[in-house]
Amino acid sequence: QVQLVESGGGLVQAGGSLRLSCAVPGGTFSTYAMAWFRQAPGKEREFVAAISAGGGIIEYADSVKGRFTISKDNAKKLVYLQMNSLKPEDTAVYYCAAARSGVSRWKLGYDYWGQGTQVTVSS
Repeated sequence: QVQLVESGGGLVQAGGSLRLSCAVPGGTFSTYAMAWFRQAPGKEREFVAAISAGGGIIEYADSVKGRFTISKDNAKKLVYLQMNSLKPEDTAVYYCAAARSGVSRWKLGYDYWGQGTQVTVSS
């Protein structure tokens, strides 16, 4: 089983920034497409951003496009989510996911998941 460990969540005021990190110490990180999903209380887990194994394909949910940036460092086995201009509606638990196949916006497209990190944006 491949372990994913998220960090970087916290409490921030609206308009602020946070950077989430996801470490994948095992497995063959350079071959995985990576993604971030989020789940707010009482809502379904939703797609946020994804990046292909080599970084050449990147996709974002419309709700975060222009504010969030996903990046992948294959040498360090890390994936990041830089979140700027945060809004209260961005409040959720953010999950990192890895796929042995390509980029997908669907939860079922991912093989491994982290435990999540809480992001809270106050108004």
